[in-house]
Amino acid sequence: MPATKLQAVRKSLGYKAADVIRRMRQRADQLGMPIMSEGSLKTKLSEWENGHSAVSEPYQRLFRDVYGRTNEELGFPPEADDGEALELRARLAAARSVDAETIERFRRQVDDARHVDRQYGGVVLLDQLRSHIKQLERLLGYSTVRDHREALSRVLTEASTLAGWVALDRNAIVQAWDHYERAKAAAREAGDQAALAHATAEQAFVLIDLGETVQAAEQLEHARALGEGVVPPLLQAWLSAAHGEGLAVVGRRDEALAAFDAADVLLPSDPVDAALPFLFLGGSHLDRWRGNALARLGDPDAIDHLTQALPRLPETFVRAKVGMLVDLAFAHAAAQDRDGALRYAREARRLGQQIKSDRHLRRLQGLILPG
Repeated sequence: MPATKLQAVRKSLGYKAADVIRRMRQRADQLGMPIMSEGSLKTKLSEWENGHSAVSEPYQRLFRDVYGRTNEELGFPPEADDGEALELRARLAAARSVDAETIERFRRQVDDARHVDRQYGGVVLLDQLRSHIKQLERLLGYSTVRDHREALSRVLTEASTLAGWVALDRNAIVQAWDHYERAKAAAREAGDQAALAHATAEQAFVLIDLGETVQAAEQLEHARALGEGVVPPLLQAWLSAAHGEGLAVVGRRDEALAAFDAADVLLPSDPVDAALPFLFLGGSHLDRWRGNALARLGDPDAIDHLTQALPRLPETFVRAKVGMLVDLAFAHAAAQDRDGALRYAREARRLGQQIKSDRHLRRLQGLILPG
């Protein structure tokens, strides 16, 4: 004899436990509802069916949808009349259902988006990231478990920082700024100084694009100070290079190059840190960044620096390549080489249009050819 009405309904429908779990997860995906992992659900289903624990929302909703039965038929308490209280309980329950596997799934989604953006641009990514961010914010807003809040905040920081960079590339300046503000707030919630320093530094590039160069340089100096001595060496090197960029945009050449030299010294021999999957500074990356700073300064060394770094750039870094081509166009123009400037500008425009890099295409509009 079935132990509970819930078990009796499943058996009457001829469903195996694995069928129920599969259907519940499919329905949850359709609703955009985060639920526990398959393994955890298997354990909980046994507990629920044997009356060892009560079924809470959102799982009552999923059972109603999967089985097509009412609360009474499933042995659940009657639905509350207070719609707002019911909604709040459902959201609290959904947040409680978050486990380590769910958080890792969210993190992997951000990492996958990062790879797509790097190679193909952010044409379709921005809306996806906004949806992802809303889901994370909703869970975070109703989570009462400290460890879960910290973990969700870290993922929210990464998602928002990436969204900020994609929005900046699409020339959505206000949206980019707001994404970075959220990223900084989430980093503070997580108590993650590294994430806060990184988001603060990236936000300064919005100021650079606005022409607010003095404020950008000040913010990059602040970001570098935030990370000094307390963040991993790779991030310290990145922050130093970012500060060098800020110094370059205000024309402080010697200090800018000194910051890049410091970044080179700080850069670990193995420039890969699993905890910082969004940072790339090894190989040609630091060199291309220095070349960008030299181009901003109008330094003739920019051409040699960028020309040597360009063939060493990995093929998957397509947007970075567009940026280097734009830098080379400006560097050749500064050197009064009209043909060189035109050649690199055409290639940058072709590739920039291919990945819809509005930011770099806008930079090209400011290119003044010699003669």
